[in-house]
Amino acid sequence: MAKTQKTFVCTECGNVSLKWEGRCSACGEWNSLQEEVTVKGSAKQEAKKATQGAWTQKRGRKQEHARPTHITKVQGDGTVRRPTDDEELNRVLGGGIVSGSIVLIGGEPGVGKSTLMLQLALSFSGKVLYVSGEESEQQIKMRAERLGLRDNDCFLMAETNLTNLLMQAATLGPDVLVVDSIQTLSSQYVESPPGSVSQVRECASELQRFAKETNIPVFVIGHINKDGAIAGPKLLEHIVDVVLQFEGDRNYTHRILRTIKNRFGSTAELGIYEMQGRGLREVSNPSELLLTQKEEDLSGSAITATVEGIRPMLIEIQALVSTSVFSSPQRSATGFDLRRLSMLLAVLEKRCGFQFGNNDVFLNVAGGLKVSDPAIDMAVVAALLSSLEDVAMPSNVCFAGEIGLSGEIRSVQRIDQRIQEANRLGFEKIYVSKFNTKGIDPANYDIEIVPLSKVEQLFEDLFQ
Repeated sequence: MAKTQKTFVCTECGNVSLKWEGRCSACGEWNSLQEEVTVKGSAKQEAKKATQGAWTQKRGRKQEHARPTHITKVQGDGTVRRPTDDEELNRVLGGGIVSGSIVLIGGEPGVGKSTLMLQLALSFSGKVLYVSGEESEQQIKMRAERLGLRDNDCFLMAETNLTNLLMQAATLGPDVLVVDSIQTLSSQYVESPPGSVSQVRECASELQRFAKETNIPVFVIGHINKDGAIAGPKLLEHIVDVVLQFEGDRNYTHRILRTIKNRFGSTAELGIYEMQGRGLREVSNPSELLLTQKEEDLSGSAITATVEGIRPMLIEIQALVSTSVFSSPQRSATGFDLRRLSMLLAVLEKRCGFQFGNNDVFLNVAGGLKVSDPAIDMAVVAALLSSLEDVAMPSNVCFAGEIGLSGEIRSVQRIDQRIQEANRLGFEKIYVSKFNTKGIDPANYDIEIVPLSKVEQLFEDLFQ
């Protein structure tokens, strides 16, 4: 007979305690422990055996206990990675889908998580099981018809019971399993509502076990909380192999898929999509999408060459410096670190003699992007000086350099890729640090490379 056990789970960190405490011993939060009842014993084990038995019977092999194997005798699988038709998704995954992996995709409501996964299910060259706990099968088909329904091997299932989901997946034997979303799943062996800490932890553990035992890759969609982090215990991100963050601004059509964690590839990759009426479109050349089209040169605008992962792109930095009507000037930055903006303003005042103390300063990264690359410092400084002097800069000039506290222009990584991207888009001049010019032959590029060592040289070359 199954046994029940009462535990107290922290809603902030997921720590489990056998007794109630006013303060969580793990994260230190007050009044965050909630009582939950879980089922222990034979009933849960029998459910696991039933699921595993259905899969082993499907494959025609016997159930065996795991035994240690020498690393040199492990037989490799020839199809470790399976690429999809989505090149941007392949980029963030590290080249394709890894067999037996579990991928968690988080993002704000309406950003396009379900659309991205449904497009994967409709375009994948294999059998896909799409399980939704939020929509009916008819609603999913309506969205699939809008995206362009294809004659492929895609199966739909509206289910929130985890045990039934795993039984049907083990019987069908798909090549990819998609679960939308993990907050809607519930295990009958945890007496708590769907989306609670215990339910999310239990469902994630069972999906991980299913993926490793069956070698079927699993994509799981997760909701986020008001702070932007994936809802549920932090253990959820530790269990999965890959964590992807789908970002986007409702005022813009492009979406960014970032890699937060990846056991099989780089965590510095990102994919860019454009939301259209028929779904998400891959953006292979983000520079042309992010650069503002304008007929005349205006002050306060500068183009910088940044790198996200291994992908170079050009973005526009916009600045506005105006006389303040209040005793305390305003400092505002969109898509850029406000503290770093204050540091750059202090460098310009201390090293170059420019006075921003009586001026309001507004900075914006065009396109709604959030950039942390230090190589955009030179473009920020150029845009600030252009707005302060009210002198427009040529539209065929771009920048790539980091500004130090002493006013020096420091070298940045991947400078050759930045120069090549600017050269490919038709820019005629790029300002870089003189310490980046070692090993670079200007004759290999059709763009003029201007090396600088101090911020003063940048002002003299641009505005004098």
